[in-house]
Amino acid sequence: MMVDFPKITPLGDRAILINFEKIIDEKMLEKVLFYKNLIENSQFKQKVEVVNTYNSLLISYVFAIEDVYSEVLRIKQLVRQANIPKNMNYKIFTLPVCYNEEFGLDLKLISEDKNLKIDEIIKLHTKPFYRIYFTGFLPGFLYLGGLDERLKISRKESPRRSVDKGSVGIGENQTGIYPKNSPGGWQILGKCPVDLFRKNERPPSPFSAGDKIKFEAVSITEYQEIIELIEAGEYKLKVDNYES
Repeated sequence: MMVDFPKITPLGDRAILINFEKIIDEKMLEKVLFYKNLIENSQFKQKVEVVNTYNSLLISYVFAIEDVYSEVLRIKQLVRQANIPKNMNYKIFTLPVCYNEEFGLDLKLISEDKNLKIDEIIKLHTKPFYRIYFTGFLPGFLYLGGLDERLKISRKESPRRSVDKGSVGIGENQTGIYPKNSPGGWQILGKCPVDLFRKNERPPSPFSAGDKIKFEAVSITEYQEIIELIEAGEYKLKVDNYES
């Protein structure tokens, strides 16, 4: 399937930026990830890193590009000749979340702001299959799209100085999990016991842009049991492979 040609421009002498239409949706993500994979598997004279956002790609070079404009032309030709396949392979990860009041620091606030019972908030939050658009902010932090409009809420005006690792929050029309203790301004719903990023493992994170996340509500007892399994090295992350 042919697509609208993106804008490709040099960004200094060590990077090239590819900008697509300013749209944030799953079709755009599929397009961006297709080109990301295409470029990563292309022949380059030196090592490059390709990073995606919602609707752009940044190709970063280790050293200065010898001839920037020739390199831009080469990438334009690569992109122009490519066709996006109709199907996309991805994984669905099921992540446990405990929405106990001990962890759901902002559940009451969200309940009052949205005129929803806490049980309704949990049901709305666990129903969607969230698409991973990209990672950032912190290593292993997943930007997830697909939040129910009824849960859309602004970030805190004054961020917390410290948000616990594993805290699950919402901000505007997104939801996410803090992979480590960090300052943060998202409204906190609960806590996930699963490590999202382990720097000593290869790869350090099993999640990739394009994959999906499904949250599963667990009790405080189940949460503690999962923690024990993780510490014993016996916990297995639930993951299924799909094509669409």
